Amino acid sequence: DVSRREELERVAGELSAFLAATVPTGRILLVNNSGFGAFGRFPEPGLDRQLELIDVNVRAVVDLTGRLLPTLRARGGAILNIASTVAFQPTAYAATYGASKAFVLHWTLALNEELRGSGVRALAVCPGTTTTEFFRTAGLADGAVAAAVSQAPETVVAVALRALGSGRSQVVPGWFNKLYTFAGSKLPKPLATRIAALVFGRFRLGRTSP
Repeated sequence: DVSRREELERVAGELSAFLAATVPTGRILLVNNSGFGAFGRFPEPGLDRQLELIDVNVRAVVDLTGRLLPTLRARGGAILNIASTVAFQPTAYAATYGASKAFVLHWTLALNEELRGSGVRALAVCPGTTTTEFFRTAGLADGAVAAAVSQAPETVVAVALRALGSGRSQVVPGWFNKLYTFAGSKLPKPLATRIAALVFGRFRLGRTSP
């Protein structure tokens, strides 16, 4: 449970010991992929859930990276953090989730710059919709996201690994997602927020309007 600090400490310690004992050499790839969404008018679906989201999506990424960074520095490698296309604009009806992914994006870019010359790199991967249970778990209705713009998880992984191999610090998989993030980053923030409200509000589970 990465929402619990003591669990992160235990896992990081066990992983470091395992690597030292069984794989003493070679570069390391740390993938921070744990995360979930919470959709609705804040604090829906509940303040505890919103705070848990911050623990998992933000604090766990920083915590685990910090604990394993000495090992990464010693052996070389990379940190792959999963952000999202929603990191590029405010997301009404997914306010905490969008902000958490904006943190991951900006923190990863800054971390990559700080790691320059250390033998360790950081990459922020910003996927859009993927064919997983994420949206149902987060509270969106079935069919809320068009299948035509969704990507398979293995497609996102392939794009991420190519970006890592080419030395990039940020990648957005898929042409539709690139267009979406470009528009979201260029529009005035109040307008981008209103558009997000119309999209996410319409598709909240069990609701038909913002």
